[in-house]
Amino acid sequence: MGRSELYRNMGINIDMALEAHDIVRGETGREIPGVQMDKQSFKHAQVTIIKVLEQSAVQVMGKPVGTYITIDAPEIRQNNKQIHNEIAEILAQQLSALLKLGPDDSVLIVGLGNWNSTPDALGPRVVNYTLVTRHLKKYAPQDLSGGLRCVSALAPGVLGITGIETAEIIKGVVEKTQPKLIIAIDALASQSTDRIATSIQLADTGIAPGSGIGNQRMGINLESMGVPVIAIGVPTVVNAAVIAQGALDQFLQQLAQNPVASQAVKNINPITLEQVVKSVLGPYSNNLMVTPKEIDDLIEAISKIVSGGVSIALHPSVDPEEFHMYLH
Repeated sequence: MGRSELYRNMGINIDMALEAHDIVRGETGREIPGVQMDKQSFKHAQVTIIKVLEQSAVQVMGKPVGTYITIDAPEIRQNNKQIHNEIAEILAQQLSALLKLGPDDSVLIVGLGNWNSTPDALGPRVVNYTLVTRHLKKYAPQDLSGGLRCVSALAPGVLGITGIETAEIIKGVVEKTQPKLIIAIDALASQSTDRIATSIQLADTGIAPGSGIGNQRMGINLESMGVPVIAIGVPTVVNAAVIAQGALDQFLQQLAQNPVASQAVKNINPITLEQVVKSVLGPYSNNLMVTPKEIDDLIEAISKIVSGGVSIALHPSVDPEEFHMYLH
């Protein structure tokens, strides 16, 4: 049984296009028709750009047609502001490549997630640090004429707090404020603990809030909002079933190297392994999420990086070294 089939059986969604691509390519042993991949290397980050070009690839990847950019930067774990600033500038460069805006076009930034739950608080935290300027259009228009784009921001909370679908709140704000673009920031679920708070995914296809933890909500995309949506996501959790399955796979690989045990390993039924994982996780099965104990510090660091990258991309007249001076 391949990993993709196991994830389907356990209801585990793959949020990151790069991980979906690696899983499919690993199982088939060949490139995926209708998918292009390009890599760029920077001093403190590796950037992978995946483009899903055809509907046939959509079925295989489980991702809509569009561009998916992943920035892998393990050094985010270090408490080094200089490195963090450089990663924010890389994010700004990649985001700028997706922006199709005129100088006077307005943007709505939406921080998705639950501010009461640290692993899910990335979106609201990014909004706290984002340079918003829409109010200046009325009270200080000379500042906007100096090169600041008209930007507004919203952290709508989650259905369990507001009783209102997140997409409904955003839709109402969009109808009132008429932005030309939405940038939605959300926490993701990864298939690897190494990616927690060290990978950033950008996508021009919008976002499905809660998909990584199995809560399917109304999508936030061009079709539902009426304006283009760029999604920025950062993994903050890993499904425990993924970790358990990975541990079993590693154990069996080690066991298979033993000539005495190798035949027994070949005879193990994959369904049995799936049942073992479910048994170990008990009633939580595919709903148990794992996050590191230092997630508070990681969320703080990554939210500043994301907000910095977004602000630099949207306000090109602001010096990257000075954008923190504009926050209040």
